[in-house]
Amino acid sequence: MGEIAKSLQLRQPQASKHLRVLLEAGLVEVEAEANRRNYKLRIEPLKELDEWLERYRRIWNERYDNLERYLQQLQVKPKE
Repeated sequence: MGEIAKSLQLRQPQASKHLRVLLEAGLVEVEAEANRRNYKLRIEPLKELDEWLERYRRIWNERYDNLERYLQQLQVKPKE
C-alpha cells in the first residue's frame, strides 16, 4: 500500500480508505504475502460496467452528432 500511496501522492490512511472501498465494491482483490498486501484490479466488474455504459455512450454520441448537425445548419442559414 505504501507504493500505491506514494505513486498517487496520498497519505497512507487515505490510500487505505480508498482501497478498502474498492475491495468492498469487489473492484480489487488483495493477496497477503509476508508483511505485504498486493492489490490487483478485478477486470470482470469493470467489463460489466463498460458494457452497461456503452448503451448510454451510443445514445449520447447520437445526440451530440445531432446537435453538431443542427449547429452547422444554423451557421450556414442566411440572415434575414
